[in-house]
Amino acid sequence: MLIPWPYLEAKNMIRILSIIAVLSLAGCATASNTYLKNGKQGLSIDCSGEAMSWASCYEKADASCAGTGYEIVGTDGTPQPAESEKTLGVDVGNYKSRSVLVVCK
Repeated sequence: MLIPWPYLEAKNMIRILSIIAVLSLAGCATASNTYLKNGKQGLSIDCSGEAMSWASCYEKADASCAGTGYEIVGTDGTPQPAESEKTLGVDVGNYKSRSVLVVCK
């Protein structure tokens, strides 16, 4: 039994679109070097988006500082909600903007 060509084409397109959707939601925290007013070098870590969390920022800071530890100099973005404000224990809903400025020890 032969399957019609348009069916195979549509099936492949659905697979490709599904993969693109999953990859776009996965996201990852990004870190870039920056200099503070006092001349020290720091890291600006951006972990914005619905798929990320403040924990992602702190994990990226720990990984970027190679286990030496870090000091948080500043944060900017949507605050982490209290447990009572979460839906079924998960923070869902709005797009979240998060960034952390750290200095490695």
